[in-house]
Amino acid sequence: MAERDKDSQERLEAELHERLTAGEMESEEPSEAVRRRITPRTEIRIQTTLDPIVEETNRYRSIAEEVDDRYDQYMKRAKRDGESRT
Repeated sequence: MAERDKDSQERLEAELHERLTAGEMESEEPSEAVRRRITPRTEIRIQTTLDPIVEETNRYRSIAEEVDDRYDQYMKRAKRDGESRT
């Protein structure tokens, strides 16, 4: 049985070698190949009517008092930006 597995493996390796070496080899300039492989940078922006940070901060503030004022500047800016949109 091991003999049959060995023969099967050799046949598969020979077939793989033939498929990999058959036909013309495509040559491509290295700089073009690199440029083709690199994915372009994309940025997806979604415009929402409600700011999730503001909503979450308001929920937390309704539950408990903050120890520090780390979100105050953001909240002021968000309020100012929200008024300018409407």
